[in-house]
Amino acid sequence: MTLSRIVMRLARNPGTEFAGGDDHRGYALTAPLTPDGLLDADAYAKARSECVVRRFAPDEDAADGRLARRGSRWFFDYDDEDASDDEPVHRLGEHRFAVGEYVTVTDEDGRPLTYKVVEVQAAD
Repeated sequence: MTLSRIVMRLARNPGTEFAGGDDHRGYALTAPLTPDGLLDADAYAKARSECVVRRFAPDEDAADGRLARRGSRWFFDYDDEDASDDEPVHRLGEHRFAVGEYVTVTDEDGRPLTYKVVEVQAAD
């Protein structure tokens, strides 16, 4: 099984303070992908502890968490003890992780924001 490093940066989000996007805000995710670029749920079950996420932004400290799954719902979890910090990712299991694709993440304030996949490569 190979893990991939996926980098997503904030895309244009009209009607928010990020109307023009922001290349300095985003996520770096380590996860197993199928040959089609979808999350590999079977491989995830075997490598759960290695599936991590880092949220980054210039005006805050980076937040390290993990990719988590409950049923068919995928999310980013930053504290196992606190469900209120979970960031749901809209239909993450159906997203194709390839450069140029878009992913919607609900931020800590409950706003859905769109991110663009800018890098997919084998994780070290």
